[in-house]
Amino acid sequence: MRLTSEDAQPVDAHLVEAGTFARLMAPFDPFETDPVVAVAVSGGRDSLALALLTRDWAAARGGRIAALIVDHGLRSGSDEEAAATRTLLDGLGIEAVVLRWLGPKPQSGLQAAARTERYRLLSAECRRRGILHLLLAHHADDQAETVTMRAARGSGSDGLAGMAALVERPDVRLLRPLLSVPRARLTATLRARGVPWIDDPSNADPRFERARLRAAAPSGTTAAASEYGARAGDERRLARAAVETLEFDQPGGAVIDRAGFCRLDAALQARLLSRVVLAIGGRDHAPRRDRAERAAYRLAAPAARGKSGKGQDFTLSACRLTLRQLPVDRRLRWIVWPESGRNGRQPLVPAEFFACGGPAASHVD
Repeated sequence: MRLTSEDAQPVDAHLVEAGTFARLMAPFDPFETDPVVAVAVSGGRDSLALALLTRDWAAARGGRIAALIVDHGLRSGSDEEAAATRTLLDGLGIEAVVLRWLGPKPQSGLQAAARTERYRLLSAECRRRGILHLLLAHHADDQAETVTMRAARGSGSDGLAGMAALVERPDVRLLRPLLSVPRARLTATLRARGVPWIDDPSNADPRFERARLRAAAPSGTTAAASEYGARAGDERRLARAAVETLEFDQPGGAVIDRAGFCRLDAALQARLLSRVVLAIGGRDHAPRRDRAERAAYRLAAPAARGKSGKGQDFTLSACRLTLRQLPVDRRLRWIVWPESGRNGRQPLVPAEFFACGGPAASHVD
């Protein structure tokens, strides 16, 4: 374990300040009154900078944060690093808890298994605490590396768009507010505050693809920022569509206003439907694009059996979709339920995320 601060080096003028971070968080509005949010913290510079920025952002709104530290137990001394990170956060006035990956570890596919377990532990803790928002510290350099690795594997356009700024899961809403911020600015932010961090030796381990990429060439953040800008625009359009189309009065499911859905373009229809069934069905991945597009076409197609819409029901990704004419106003709506026996608990659906405090202007502009 090695604590690093590099105090002797000059402070970069382009550190991330409170106003900048507030603007980065604005596209994810609305949040709850007095928001309580979680931040995944490894002890490295990126996540520590995010924790500090989020602490100040939440405090300015009457809220607070919880730092979640995952100890994978994959190398000697990881428990000491987790404990040191918790002590550091405590000293900064941030509540922190260590989550441990217990039990046997796989002999192959270790990184993928660790990632899956990390998100499982983080999501479970958020659900236990009733926290809807989990912030992750991926930044512009990470995004550039992700796009480069996916391009090398021949990924399609979705993969080359990089990591999403916002992902809804059944248990939590994942937010990545730093995707347009270069790592150097996060380092400058910690230096300016005099906060040390822990360098993870696995970041330089040549067994891992990302470490090899970093060793081969410096990350290009300009392309990553461009990709992020395009993705952020897509997220804003999707947010607007959700606010205008989803209804929030269906416990255990979601209601899609058919008339509003029909007004969306075909690509946006498929993306919105994918997000809804991902949250309601509880699967780890959204449906394949071709399946989502065919399903979205069915949602917008004229009812074949009378005005009630009965006879149009179908299933998609562990969800049951039923078209009904509700008596309240006689309008047709699609109701999305967990498929019987496929989802054993109440999910946190996108409707609830958008209902936190009503749609804010920054969320739909």
